[in-house]
Parts: sequence; structure tokens; C-alpha cells
Amino acid sequence: MVRLLNVYTISAFVALGGVLYGFDVSSMSDIVGTAHYRKYYGNPLGIRQGGITSAIAAGSFFGALSSSVLADLLSRKVAIQLGTVLWCIGSSLQATSTGIPMLIIGRFISGLCIGVTSTVVPIYQSEIAPHKIRGRLVSFQQFAIALGIVIQYFIQFGCSFLHTNAVFRLPWAIQIVPAIFLFTGLFWLPRSPRWLASKDHWDTVLKVLAFLRTPNCDINDPLVLAEYKEIEEQILFEREQGLNSYGELFRTRRMRRRLFLGMAIQAWSQLSGVNVFLYYIIYILRSAAYIPTNPNPSRTLSFAAVMYIVFMVATLPTILWTDQWGRRSSLLVGSLSIAFWMYLIGGLMARFGQPNPAQNQPWTWVIIDHPAASQTIQASCYLAGASYAMSWGPIEWIYPPEIFPLRIRAKAVSFSAATNWAANFVLALLMPPLLRSIRWRLFIILGSLNIGAFIYTFFQVPETKQRTLEEMDEVFEHGEPVWRSFTGVRYSSRLDALAREFELGTINIHRPVQVEMHDDVEGNCLRGIV
Repeated sequence: MVRLLNVYTISAFVALGGVLYGFDVSSMSDIVGTAHYRKYYGNPLGIRQGGITSAIAAGSFFGALSSSVLADLLSRKVAIQLGTVLWCIGSSLQATSTGIPMLIIGRFISGLCIGVTSTVVPIYQSEIAPHKIRGRLVSFQQFAIALGIVIQYFIQFGCSFLHTNAVFRLPWAIQIVPAIFLFTGLFWLPRSPRWLASKDHWDTVLKVLAFLRTPNCDINDPLVLAEYKEIEEQILFEREQGLNSYGELFRTRRMRRRLFLGMAIQAWSQLSGVNVFLYYIIYILRSAAYIPTNPNPSRTLSFAAVMYIVFMVATLPTILWTDQWGRRSSLLVGSLSIAFWMYLIGGLMARFGQPNPAQNQPWTWVIIDHPAASQTIQASCYLAGASYAMSWGPIEWIYPPEIFPLRIRAKAVSFSAATNWAANFVLALLMPPLLRSIRWRLFIILGSLNIGAFIYTFFQVPETKQRTLEEMDEVFEHGEPVWRSFTGVRYSSRLDALAREFELGTINIHRPVQVEMHDDVEGNCLRGIV
């Protein structure tokens, strides 16, 4: 019998942290095109609108930096709970804002939550996941972001028919609901076994591993014992090194390389430019197809709906097959695909576009009476989003948490996530003025950045699929060019070898734990480990 709580359901539930991020992306993307929003906030254009949109990224930057302290000190799940409290405060301020300053403050506080959850949720998912499906479980984060975008879109779509300021206030208020569910549900989930090991709660480590890996919480299962042994040896080795501070991130060349790699993955993901579609799809499609300034709401929002649904559905193949495809191949193919669509959009806009005859609009370049070009640009926006959702979108959350040792994982991932949000902030701030000033050239620049991401990935990013977290030193220190790690076949899993030794009885653990089993397997397994 399949238990209600297992690694799949736990990973999916904590991914509600991604839903929060998706809620914000979609609500701002749709709301910026509504007449009530423009009227109430004084029709913000250019840098003013960029400041409103990017406020959440600024908060996320600081939230990501603080997340390592919270995650190491209080545990991964308590850090996520604190983030949800910040989200409720920020959403409340947004929903009741009386002007742009209050709106920006609310979005900044909400961003503190996103910074914490976007850092800690993938760490938690990585640390509870079996190594052979770790990519699949952490991919739930990206799917949750896309799901949040779609759900908030439909909320906003319904509110768009209202004739009051509830058009934007109600969607911002509803954002509180998933945060309350996440905060409450986390009380029933176990803490990360690797965090417990770092705090010397060894009895609970074995119970949690048995709960996560076996249907009947069998602490004598060879794979459970092997994983326990591997964690124990890694903890002892790290303590012998005597290093667990921020200084270690920069003290040795091998750690500097991993830190820069994690930060680069996050930065290249943002520089792909797909966020320009998520935040400002209405601007782009109005520019490409010359949709009237004040069209029927259902007509305008339907364009965004297709974008968000495609973005969500395209994440599913990665969830199913990323542990077979690998991280490296997904990034390489994704970079080339996104570059192609960016170049195509820029080229069509340059060939068929002209200056916008309407004044005081967020877009200053339009295509008029070229339906084929307009439809191709529209399709290219959707396909660029799909290419990202199948590659950089999920991999940016999978890769950083799995490449660092436990002693500095939260610290290093916080720097990686902070890089993500720093790039996100700059792009969200600059996109509106760049769309108005350099117009179609923006897409040529974004296409070239994706070519840069391809080159960097080819020469610098090793394959990590199906390796345990404790085996990453071998992945990064085998001394051969990274492109030879493409298939991952050069590495054999030590975990399976340890499991065979436990089956043969040639090794044992030093901390045996006695667990009394009852009929209520799930309830008794959970008792004492949450």
C-alpha cells in the first residue's frame, strides 16, 4: 500500500513555496495591462513600472542571503515557515496599498519570503530525495512556479470583469491562501535527515531515512543503512576538515569553482530573458500584433493564458525524464532553442515593425497589417517559454543544492539564489525602459546571451544526475574535462556497494536504533521525527 506521505507528496507539498512566486509573476503581468491599475497608480511607465515589478526581486535578494542562517540554525522546514509569515505580511500590504511606495514595500517584504523559499525548498527536496530521482523531485519547484502563474492568471481573469479596484486588490489578497496551507502543513512533515545529522540527532536520522525510503519504515533495510553510513562518514570527514564558515566558500579553489558555478547557473537562467515574457507578455504581444490599448479584457488576457499554460505543461517532461536526460544536456539544448526563438522575434520585429504612432504607451515599436509576422512572434514567445520550462527553468533549482557539501550547502545555495534575484531585479527594472528605447534589439541581445550560456555550459558544467549528494566531490575532482561527464557513466554509485555490504553483514552502523512497529505505520513512523 502506498502511504499518503512519501518523498513525492512531501516534495510536491513544500513546492507550494514555488506557487507563491508564480502567483506574484502572473498577477503583476496581467494587472499592468488593466485600466484600473494604470489609473490608480498614475499610469506608471518605464523605470517606475520597472521599480514596482522588480521590488519583489530586491526583497528576494536579501531573503536569499539570510536564508542560510535560518536554514542551518532553525532547520529547513522552520525557515520555510518563517518565509510564509513574511509572505502574508507583504501580500496584505499590496492588497491594501494606497500608492506606489506602499505597493513597493509590500512587494519587497513578499520578496523576502520568495528569497527564503526559493533557496531552502530545493535544499530540503534534495536532502530528502533518493539520488536516482532527485532531479524529478526538485523539478516540482519549477512546476509549482508555473502552476502558481496559471492559477493566479485565472483569478486575475475573473477579477478583470470587475469595475472597481478589486481588479488588482483581490488577486493580491488571495495570494495569502497557499502560504497559510504551507505554513500549517509543514508541522506534519519530517525535518531533513542531513540537517538532523549536522545537529547530531542520529537516532532521528535513521528513523527519517527509514520513513522516506521504505513503505514500512524498516530501519534494517540495506539501502537505508547504506545512506545513513554515507551521511555519517561525510559528516565526520567534514568535521575533521574543521571548516563550515562562509570563508570556506572562497578559501580553496575547488570550492570557489563550485560556488561560481552555482551562481553562474542562476545568472544565466535569468539572462535567458524568458522573464520578459512572464512579466511583460501583454506589452510584447500588443507591440507585435498592435492590440488596441483598451481591448476587451477577455481578449487581452487570453494571450497571456496561452503563455502560462504552455509554460506549465512544458515542465512535465523534465519532471518525468530529467534524471535520464541529465542536467548538462538539458541546459545545452535549452540554450540553443531559446536563442533561436529570441533571434526570430527580434528579426521579425526589425523587418516588419515601425514606430508606435500612439503616445505614452509602454511599447514604442509596433507591427501593423502583417498578421503572419505577428502570429509567428506570438508563437515564438510561447515556444521560448516552453524551451525554458524544459531546461533552464527546473535545472536552475536542481543543480546548486546538489553540488555543495552539507557543511556549506545552505550558505553556498543562498549565494547562488541571491545571484538569481540580483539578475532578476536588474532585468525586471530595465525591461520596460529597454522595450521603449532599443525595441527589437533587446531580443537580439537576449539571443546572444543564450549563446553565451551554451558556451559556458559546454566547458564548465559537469553532469551530476543519479549521484548521491555525498558523491559530488568525486564528480568535481576527477580531473578530466567536463564534457566527458556527458553520459555520467564514468561514475559508479558507492551507495549500492555499501548496501551490498550491509546485506552480507560485513559492515554495520555504530548507532543502532530500536523502533517499535505498530499497525499504524505512517503515524508511528512520523511520531518523534517531525
